[in-house]
Amino acid sequence: MWRGVARAADFVSVAGSSAILYDAPSLKAKKRFVVNRYMPFEQVVVLDTWVKVRDRSGGLYWVEKSALSGKRYVFALTPVLDVRAEPDLGAPRLFQVRQQVRWSILNSTGPLGQGRHQDTDIAM
Repeated sequence: MWRGVARAADFVSVAGSSAILYDAPSLKAKKRFVVNRYMPFEQVVVLDTWVKVRDRSGGLYWVEKSALSGKRYVFALTPVLDVRAEPDLGAPRLFQVRQQVRWSILNSTGPLGQGRHQDTDIAM
């Protein structure tokens, strides 16, 4: 298992129903937040049993490695998000997604990519 500073494109998500974010890599450290399943994070540092993660606002926290999954998810952050037929902003819009809807990432190229909605088998 690779240990130390994570590579720039290493992303993880919360695997269980929730996870606790700490201000240091210890169960005795101050608990900062509790986050829900599927919450995506960027890995910054990986230790034996702890991972330092960055959230979408840039906040840095420690979380137990066992609470994380390598599965990648994204959420619609704007009130309405356009889903397009191709990875091109000029491509036809297939439908719109409301804020906080979860998508699994299948692959990505730059800011665009393919994903799967949580309630369907439709890959976009």
